Amino acid sequence: MPHRNDANYSSIPVSSYLELQPQNDSFKPSHHQKLSFEETGFLGSKEDHDHGDHDDDDDCEIDIDNYPLVVVGGGHNHGSGVPGAVFNLTTTIIGAGIMALPATMKVLGVVLGIVLIILIGILSEISVELLVRFSVIFKATSYGEVVQHALGRPARILSEIFIIVNNGGVMVVYLIIMGDVMSGSMHHLGVFDQLMGNGFWDHRKIVVLVVMVVFLAPLCSLDKIDSLSLTSAASVALAVVFVVVAFTIAFIKLVEGRIDAPRMFPDFSSKQAILDLLVVIPIMTNAYVCHFNVQPIYNELEGRSPQKMNRVGRITTILCILVYASTALSGYLLFGNDTESDILTNFDKDLGIRFSSILNYIVRVGYILHLILVFPVIHFSLRQTVDALVFEGSPPLAESRKRSLGLTAVLLVLIYIGSTMIPNIWTAFKFTGATTAVSLGFIFPALVALRLSHQGGLSNGEWILSWLMLVLAISVSIVGVIGNIYGLKSKS
Repeated sequence: MPHRNDANYSSIPVSSYLELQPQNDSFKPSHHQKLSFEETGFLGSKEDHDHGDHDDDDDCEIDIDNYPLVVVGGGHNHGSGVPGAVFNLTTTIIGAGIMALPATMKVLGVVLGIVLIILIGILSEISVELLVRFSVIFKATSYGEVVQHALGRPARILSEIFIIVNNGGVMVVYLIIMGDVMSGSMHHLGVFDQLMGNGFWDHRKIVVLVVMVVFLAPLCSLDKIDSLSLTSAASVALAVVFVVVAFTIAFIKLVEGRIDAPRMFPDFSSKQAILDLLVVIPIMTNAYVCHFNVQPIYNELEGRSPQKMNRVGRITTILCILVYASTALSGYLLFGNDTESDILTNFDKDLGIRFSSILNYIVRVGYILHLILVFPVIHFSLRQTVDALVFEGSPPLAESRKRSLGLTAVLLVLIYIGSTMIPNIWTAFKFTGATTAVSLGFIFPALVALRLSHQGGLSNGEWILSWLMLVLAISVSIVGVIGNIYGLKSKS
């Protein structure tokens, strides 16, 4: 080809290789494009998915114009490695929900609490692997796209609205928690009050606004989720610090004989106890929802393949189960029947050991920093989803810096306004947990798998598992909503 000085092309490094991605389903993948599921997670091995698609002879025709050209390797880093993807996915999961787990353990008892943490974690990982499989088969680049392939455009719009409500609600909750912990609330002293006495920092709205402008806005303005992998690693480390401190305090008090025997099983002795039981299970299912960020993370995975993403999912699930089980158990052991729905509020009083006040500050300040670092990861998929819904048909958001920054600014302003208007975060948490979170984490992935079972080559076991997941998720959702409504009526 003759050289043209005026052409807008850049050379590809010699050390690169190219991944040609076909647009039809019947193409046999090369060794660079791995669509097989030989390396398995919870789902077992799969054969090539195209065995059921031979009816259409036109599918065998390969149109070279339909192959997106993707540089997968080379002199520059073109994607995220497995550790970066694990940290981003783990950060998506471990947000404020971790603070509610000790209270759920108080209601469920230690045995059922631990069993549910493990069981829901495994089910969540299965649903992630199903989502990845069908996203790859249909070349979907977002959660909404794979839902549209299976269930049609109205379902896609519904799923995107659910992502917006879920993520927006979660980010509002984060801001409220930051404000309450730093500036105090009606029932609890804030960190600033304890350190510096009264001052302008008593005004939660001002403190949250400063945090948003100084810390959150710069992180939320980044264009790639891979850019957040280092901050995600720091946020996971801060969550681990919380677990270590809580476990250490609980162990010291256990050795000194100052911890009451925990309840092993749920309490069915009263109507209120049963109602509490119905309400906490949706909170636990909410704790594992990360599905809206699976596709953005997969899209930026270096040398991406379903096997590699499944490995990311499995490592993330094990890490989250360990952190969640440790937090729930140590928090419940530490505070027993006094465990509050947000365990952070238990850390504003004397813990009964040496250096209690210092440990209190470490736990609360560390967790606020954790939420600050989680916030932009949740915001990323919120911005992508709003863009897909509002600016459908426009070029990708990564190609329009002005549109990206504009959307970021509008979303942050709306989330800030929401945080100043909503008085009680846990009522909102319980309702989103029973509706949008359950739908995104379990109902939509199960429906996608069942609807596209022939194209995806679901085994009998996976088909039964998808039905089981769907029935359980719908049951949890109905029971959770009824429990919440009944709880609100009984309080009023």
